[in-house]
Amino acid sequence: MSEYDFYPGFHFQVEFISADFGTNDSRFQTIGGLEVSMETETIKEGGENRFEYILPTKTSYGTLSLKRGMMRNSDLIDWCNRTMQTLEIKPVDILITLLNEKHEAVMSWNIFHAWPKKWSVSDFNAMNNELTIETLDLQYLYFTRD
Repeated sequence: MSEYDFYPGFHFQVEFISADFGTNDSRFQTIGGLEVSMETETIKEGGENRFEYILPTKTSYGTLSLKRGMMRNSDLIDWCNRTMQTLEIKPVDILITLLNEKHEAVMSWNIFHAWPKKWSVSDFNAMNNELTIETLDLQYLYFTRD
């Protein structure tokens, strides 16, 4: 394995580290929102109109989006519903691991203090023969990459 190996993005696993959700609650079709960006502030130089300085102010992290086929019973969705109904936030930590063809971890992301921000279900359409997909958007404080 070289430091320049490339890995497909379809073989991954999700673990909810600080919660006891069922085994099926760790299977997802799509994961998105692993992103961080630097917010900036623009400062104009006094007396010199040709220059503006763009300075970093803070980092901001995206919203983690997890998609899967809708299931009848789900501890994960129960947690989401409780949070939405009571506004009692009980954050969880999440480990997302990219796997190689031998099911070995090649890279992982530790997501800290995630909580449900949005839960949605795909449209029902009598003209399509598709699975019903549920999407769970989780807000988080930050992530680290191993």
